[in-house]
Amino acid sequence: MRHRVAHRKLGRITPHRIALLRNLATALFEQERIRTTLPKAKELRPFAERLITLAKRDDDRLHARRFVARHIRKPAVVKKLFDTLGVRFATRPGGYTRILRLGHRQGDGAEMAILEIVGYEFKPATKDEKGAKKDAGKKEGVPKAEEKKPAAGKGAGKKEALKAQP
Repeated sequence: MRHRVAHRKLGRITPHRIALLRNLATALFEQERIRTTLPKAKELRPFAERLITLAKRDDDRLHARRFVARHIRKPAVVKKLFDTLGVRFATRPGGYTRILRLGHRQGDGAEMAILEIVGYEFKPATKDEKGAKKDAGKKEGVPKAEEKKPAAGKGAGKKEALKAQP
């Protein structure tokens, strides 16, 4: 029986599980929407919401920032969390994330889910935008790979050396 057992182990040892949650939380705050397995999403949700609650603090803000920085290692993501997400949810009393079930993954049948921050608007790139990005990369003069030079060494490049001689 699983009485009073708090968290899922996710098939990992404790340090690996903590690192996984930190990396998933960083990606969630950076992109505001991530795709992962359902058990990982369910385990990440309270972890991420606790960090957002810390970002909402008005009193003792430095301590809260340092506490969040203990888990989120990218300074830009910590700044975004405190400057935009904390302000966005200042009046909301919890429930900052949403889990959307996607069904089963093709390869192993794992149940997939999208974990997103409430208020995030998904804007898929249209075909025109995708084509424009590809064309812009080509028009800007992306440098081509330099021609291969014959390798120095024993017997290397004999054919190229013969071709180069008039």
